[in-house]
Amino acid sequence: MRRLLLLGVTAFCLCVFVAADTQQNRQGEKSLPEKDGVLQLKKGNFNRALRKYKQLLVHFYAPLSGEGYRVSAAFEGAAAKLQESEVKLAVVDVTKEKDLAKDLNATGPPTIRLYLAGDKQNPVPCPVPQSSASILTWLKRRAGSAADLITDLSQSEASDELTVVGFFKELDQEYAQMFYSAAVDLPDVNFVVTQNNEVISKYGLTHDVVLLLKKTATQILTSPVLNHALLFVNKSSADFEEIHSAFNNAAEAFRLKVYTHTHTHTHTHTQLMEYFRVRDFEAPLIRLVNLTDHVTYHLPSDTLDVGIIKQFCQSYLEGKAKPKMQSEPIPEGWDKKLVKELVGMTLEKVAFNPDKTVFVLFYLPYSQESRALFPLWEELAEALKERGDVVVARIDASANDINMSMKGSYPSLCLFPALYAERMVVYTGKRKLKDLVKFVDKEMEKAKKDRVKVNHLSR
Repeated sequence: MRRLLLLGVTAFCLCVFVAADTQQNRQGEKSLPEKDGVLQLKKGNFNRALRKYKQLLVHFYAPLSGEGYRVSAAFEGAAAKLQESEVKLAVVDVTKEKDLAKDLNATGPPTIRLYLAGDKQNPVPCPVPQSSASILTWLKRRAGSAADLITDLSQSEASDELTVVGFFKELDQEYAQMFYSAAVDLPDVNFVVTQNNEVISKYGLTHDVVLLLKKTATQILTSPVLNHALLFVNKSSADFEEIHSAFNNAAEAFRLKVYTHTHTHTHTHTQLMEYFRVRDFEAPLIRLVNLTDHVTYHLPSDTLDVGIIKQFCQSYLEGKAKPKMQSEPIPEGWDKKLVKELVGMTLEKVAFNPDKTVFVLFYLPYSQESRALFPLWEELAEALKERGDVVVARIDASANDINMSMKGSYPSLCLFPALYAERMVVYTGKRKLKDLVKFVDKEMEKAKKDRVKVNHLSR
């Protein structure tokens, strides 16, 4: 009887523990905080969220960064569309959850990862989206195949957006799979595939070719596709067919390495000609641009045949091609303004002045993020105008070749300390006036100490 009583008590305790544990789990599930359908995760609840959701897309962000705000807004929009799906969106503030970000190696600027089936060690990196549609497109393409991209090409031609078209005979071959992988990685770019022989013939192409359609200067130059070879040619010239054929034939050898474009004289292409400073009488010519550093390369030849074009592209891929150094004209009175307007010809002379601390905004005129910094840069120049040893300047990085190693994307804020050495410090802090001034003061003090050390060693 005593043994039965003891067993009964034990069973009761176990039931209490199980019930308590179940209740605690339910409370834990309910305790995951949300805002606008997006989980707000911390170190204490991150693992619970991983266990609960089969697909957890997490944005590790810094709340004061412009890109962080934009991606957070995209997450909120996408969350509303994904309420009935198995994908859950979440954010982690890396400025508050430093230990968690460090443990997950997510301390860089906005990091977005998709965690699958609770696997914490092998997340899938997600490209930084431009909008909520980017997130939805990425998730859809990631779960699909090349066959999902097949569409009516005429619909894409009617669009003003950049469209990447793959002309493939078979969708299970290597080229098609690589094309689809690129589509997954570039959700903000429109990708389509066609196997229609009539459409392929219309463009005078063969199978297994990639073509970009409906381009403007802004769309090409903000495209994540890196290497672009551009042929500028007058369609009415006697040698148009010969040059165009040579360009297309040469492109075959660099498939999936360099995207090629042919530009004739239309309104859209005039914008590109202005951007690359190509004048009508200079055509035909070929320019190659890398969209990571915006450096332009010019084919140094008056003869455009297949062999010469191939040699040019190959020398570029091998790092042997010499960039075409370009500069806008020096603006009149550029050094009389609060914010000095630099060009390629004046950049290094001003920036590497050993007696001046120079803070330069490298911007792209068609970038909204760049233009948003103009008022702040004017404020900074006003705040420092009484300091004769400080120069605040800016330079259009799209119109002037920058002959120095730039890190990251534009806009970029770079300080050149007053030293007898060519040093550049990239500013990555808050884009607020007081923080910029504090950064200038700190670097000036550091430069003074470095100058003392150099003078001491030189004695």
